[in-house]
Amino acid sequence: MRAFLVLGALTTPLATTATTAATVDVGGVKLEERLTAHGSTLRLNGAGIRHKAVFKVYTAGLYLTEKAATTEEVLTTKGPKRLAITMLRDIDSGEMGKLFARGMEDNMERGSFSKLIPGVMRMSQVFTDHKMLRTGETLVIDWVPDTGTVLTVKGKVEGEPFKEPEFFNALMRIWLGPKPADGQLKDALLGKPKGS
Repeated sequence: MRAFLVLGALTTPLATTATTAATVDVGGVKLEERLTAHGSTLRLNGAGIRHKAVFKVYTAGLYLTEKAATTEEVLTTKGPKRLAITMLRDIDSGEMGKLFARGMEDNMERGSFSKLIPGVMRMSQVFTDHKMLRTGETLVIDWVPDTGTVLTVKGKVEGEPFKEPEFFNALMRIWLGPKPADGQLKDALLGKPKGS
């Protein structure tokens, strides 16, 4: 009996201390609240769903090393950053690439955008090559200090990093700029409660 009690005392703490990564459900997609990327712990700053008309297009989760409540804070936060997108419907990826390019252009001065055109064209080609992004497939945009912007589509890194910090910031402005793709998604990525 004593052996049974000792065994029980040994196993109980293991059961209570065993942890699984905490997740948040966004549109049926599980997003980790915390993850390790590029040698740093990143925390989910905010997450939401991109709507177009009445359709849900994708979920997006923004990961940073520290909390940010404004676009400027997101852009100036040190360390790695990640925007993780999971498709909620099938979409022509070439069309998505065009929308990304348009979103970058709409949220920048013309002169600043023109300097990024070679990178924008390379990014658009990556999307065109994939033809379709299907429900459940992922797109990850990482900022890696001293490396650049790393684009991962369907789990595969696409080409060389985009070196300029301005390129990553231009991408983030698609969702967080003055003319965001979806105003409610912007608020969600910045961690603002609904309706604030």
